[in-house]
Amino acid sequence: MDVLSLIGIIMAFVAIIGGNYLEGGHLGALANGPAALIVLGGTVGAALLQSPMSAFKRAMQTVVWILFPPRIDMAGGIDRVVNWSLTARKEGLLGLEGVADTEPDNYSRKGLQLLVDGVEPETIRSVLEVDYMTQESRDIEAAKVFESMGGYAPTIGIIGAVMGLIHVMGNLADPGQLGSGIAVAFVATIYGVASANLVLLPIASKLKAIAMRQSLYREMLLEGILSIAEGENPRSIELKLQGFSG
Repeated sequence: MDVLSLIGIIMAFVAIIGGNYLEGGHLGALANGPAALIVLGGTVGAALLQSPMSAFKRAMQTVVWILFPPRIDMAGGIDRVVNWSLTARKEGLLGLEGVADTEPDNYSRKGLQLLVDGVEPETIRSVLEVDYMTQESRDIEAAKVFESMGGYAPTIGIIGAVMGLIHVMGNLADPGQLGSGIAVAFVATIYGVASANLVLLPIASKLKAIAMRQSLYREMLLEGILSIAEGENPRSIELKLQGFSG
């Protein structure tokens, strides 16, 4: 679990709710169903309109990365590549066939299979670059779904505020209706701004960072596989790849 994300989420909401309490407010004042419906429904609807279905589905799949990010062990990956190079040096590239068959990572397995098949290094590069760049693009597009929500939410909150004020203006003759209308107006604005800046935009940034980290890992594997294909010394490969873990 990403403890930093959990602490950040808790701290953000404790700060808002605690500040409201210290100012003499109460939790019930921040709970407003119509305001939540306006902001949540409007924000998700706008994001659905903007995003392709594939990007929206990917966004829903990757949101769990905020608390449970994929494990990216750069040092462990370098050790694996060095072990592959040692095997290739002792047994030849065909000696990697058994390693490829048992490799759990699809990207690594594809690279090893290309080595075993004796594919030229430039062809290996082009194949694996397309693979990791396509995956990076998909994950960045998924992160942009939350980024777009973060852009829409404050505006939807303002729409909710205006709707609340319209309700208030339409019931000036009935003082009993004024309170609920004003509450919707101000709470909708809080929901819009808070959801954007405390949740949606941070989620987008974190997902982008994870996607870039995964791409860096795959790029490291690519360079290692190309070095094996070119017959480089295992020690030289290790020194080269250590630059990725800096």
